[in-house]
Amino acid sequence: MNLDLSKIKKVFFVGIGGIGISAIARMMLLEGKDVYGSDISKSGITDELQRLGAKIVLGQAMELIPKDIELVIYSLSVAQYDPKFFAELKNSGIKILSYPEILGIVTANKYTIAVSGTHGKTTTTAMIGKILIDAKLDPSIIVGSLLKESKSNLVVGKSDFFVVEACEYKRAFLNIKPKILVITNIEADHLDYYKDLDDIKSAFKQLEKQSEKVISDYSKYLDKVPKLLVPGQHNRMDAAAALAVADFLGVNMEIAQKALAEFTGTWRRLEKKGETKEGTIIYDDYAHHPTEVKASLQGLRELYPRGQKNITILFQPHLYSRTKALFDEFVTCFDDADNIFLLPIYFARENPDPEVSSEKLALAIRKHGGEVMAFNSFIEAEKEVEKMKLSPKDVFVTMGAGEAYKVAEKVFKLV
Repeated sequence: MNLDLSKIKKVFFVGIGGIGISAIARMMLLEGKDVYGSDISKSGITDELQRLGAKIVLGQAMELIPKDIELVIYSLSVAQYDPKFFAELKNSGIKILSYPEILGIVTANKYTIAVSGTHGKTTTTAMIGKILIDAKLDPSIIVGSLLKESKSNLVVGKSDFFVVEACEYKRAFLNIKPKILVITNIEADHLDYYKDLDDIKSAFKQLEKQSEKVISDYSKYLDKVPKLLVPGQHNRMDAAAALAVADFLGVNMEIAQKALAEFTGTWRRLEKKGETKEGTIIYDDYAHHPTEVKASLQGLRELYPRGQKNITILFQPHLYSRTKALFDEFVTCFDDADNIFLLPIYFARENPDPEVSSEKLALAIRKHGGEVMAFNSFIEAEKEVEKMKLSPKDVFVTMGAGEAYKVAEKVFKLV
């Protein structure tokens, strides 16, 4: 798509608080553009964008967009979640682009390293980015989380290297034409959009066709992975993928290994939030697919073996469609937890489905042998957690792509 961004001065972002789209907003602020935006709620991300100069309003409507805006960039969820507004936006006469489309434009003339896959995209992107930074290659990076070092989802470098997280939802990643494509893994997910696993594979195959170099088998680099600060075999696999990219680019292996050994993780990826005055360790994790839940719990068990620590998970299922399609996998993925608490399903872009619920999942987990409780509300969960007599023998983990972390923030005063 041909678009001269240098001639555009005023941009409006719909869903500006999104983790990906906010990186583009940051980039345009740094370029000196007038950045406006809207979102349905405030967050740390919107607060930071406002501090940097963005003018943000709460809500979602055409009247919130200034008349002289030259370009509107919108989150992919807008079309499905608010079709009336999206129709008005399309008919407004303003130039509009989705986040994946603008990502394709800003990376078009760069040496783009795209990281795709069902799991591990964020960590692998961050690891590759750190290696390139430490190797003095001065990359730009867009990651679907916040990097610990910069507390940002964006790094703007001066070289042509551009490391991006490439999401498969709605085939969004097909807007990118990578020089290097990393595929971490492929599993059934986003089944509210894809028909089945074969449909998902077809999207990855198309991305492979438009990439110059594909890195999908990196097992031979596993024995070169140094001791990591982030636990779990999944993180070691991500590190192996990052080493494969470093090797292809000719980065000194010792520099790459040192970068990985110092990597401290990213926001909401098995992130240690602190300890309570009673000595209970608190974590937050973005895992929302059964494979990710299982991997995170296995990583925690490396740090805290059974008999030494009790692990309590407060999990919020993400999407009715995902919970329904992967129900059997969700029943067994919590086996490494001692206690499981379930919040109501985070429906995001979907309508409620009466065929699936946290209560039904809890019943199945209980039949499987798990200690589990389901709550009707966050307030119920907060009261139950407050009643727990947590001690230094306990690890408490909020988990999911929704808002489970807010319970720990409120109960344990983490903010």
